[in-house]
Amino acid sequence: MRPSSKAPRMSETAAIDPDTADWLTLDEDEEIVWSGKPHESSLIPALVVGLPLSLVLIGLFIIAGTYLQRENTRYVVTTDGLYKKTGILSRDVQRIDFGKVQNTSYSQGFFGSRFGYGNVDISTAGGSGIEMQFRSVPDPREVQELINKRVKGSRGEPTTGSGETKRDVLDEILVELRAIRSTLDARQETTGTTSPSTPTTANTADEQSTDEGDTSHTGSVSSNSRAESSPADEESDGER
Repeated sequence: MRPSSKAPRMSETAAIDPDTADWLTLDEDEEIVWSGKPHESSLIPALVVGLPLSLVLIGLFIIAGTYLQRENTRYVVTTDGLYKKTGILSRDVQRIDFGKVQNTSYSQGFFGSRFGYGNVDISTAGGSGIEMQFRSVPDPREVQELINKRVKGSRGEPTTGSGETKRDVLDEILVELRAIRSTLDARQETTGTTSPSTPTTANTADEQSTDEGDTSHTGSVSSNSRAESSPADEESDGER
């Protein structure tokens, strides 16, 4: 069984051959997605402490112990779960299925943030605290994203190329739509505060037209009154 060709392009510190790694127990259809070990720069803290103490031999033990621990540590991400092997004289192998993973996180210390390595912590459902830790792995953020993508895939949630589920994409679209709606509402409120001036002008024009109509009506009434009084004047002249 060979490592999957669909593995993401990230820095790998060590490639593991499943045929020679007797500690790695894979199922028939299980494939390796990523494998690694602690970053070589993780030896720097041990060198900083060990070299000054090398004169009394304690420093040499510190450096040698850290080196052997790094060389005998392996981390593996497969299509089904996570593996971790540690131990110098003994062997400790831990496995967690993706279905049991509840939370993941990563952290980087002083040297890790400068040399590109850090810890990836995995917590399981019903567990107490951190159940598995990938210590000093290169690009811890990418490793965490890879694990999250596999966890979501194991739960039957379809994922995109970036590892987001359709629900995540829909939530982002909903947030954008709400922002657009808020912008439109704000514009409508701004327009509403300035629009009443227009009806006021229209009302003024209506009042002016009404006044002109009243004047015309008064003029017509006066004309009619004059027209009615004219025959009466004519009759008075006739009688005279």
